[in-house]
Amino acid sequence: MEAPAETYRDGDLTLTRWHPGDRPVLTAAVSGSLAHLSEFLIWATGGYTDDDSSEFLRLTAKRWESGEAYEYALATGPDLAGGVGVMTRDGGVEIGYWLAAGFVGRGLMTRAVTLLTEEAFRLGAGYVEIKHDERNVRSGAVPARLGFTKVRSEPAEKPLAPSCTGTNHVWRLARRPCSAPAAP
Repeated sequence: MEAPAETYRDGDLTLTRWHPGDRPVLTAAVSGSLAHLSEFLIWATGGYTDDDSSEFLRLTAKRWESGEAYEYALATGPDLAGGVGVMTRDGGVEIGYWLAAGFVGRGLMTRAVTLLTEEAFRLGAGYVEIKHDERNVRSGAVPARLGFTKVRSEPAEKPLAPSCTGTNHVWRLARRPCSAPAAP
């Protein structure tokens, strides 16, 4: 897959490549949502500091440059609402995401995943997958809403966040082949 753009917009929703200057707002957004995020995200258990943000931002820059992953800050208006990433896989991509507690239930992640799914297909991905713990019904609602098909369950990588069962549901949407031109 080709590298995607660094910024996408859909009305008041903006996806922007993470940059080192995002550290203070990232730390604040995650720190203010620890009770919500730590249920299913191991990196949000035990607190979240400026050092954690700095390390995350360093890794996102490295992964972007290598083509391993393309990660974005998700904002609505001036507010950081969460993050979303597109990880390259053999023949396709996987999308992962999180929302700060005050932004859940507004359809923001559905819009962000729609944008990135369309872009992944435009850039040559053969499929898009989304994985989530079987108890994380909010995360599972996004691919279900967008027409993905639940294709399997699989063991989750350890260590696990407190509410995780150890079983991930895997959803997939395959790129539709272009229709052949009509015969003359």
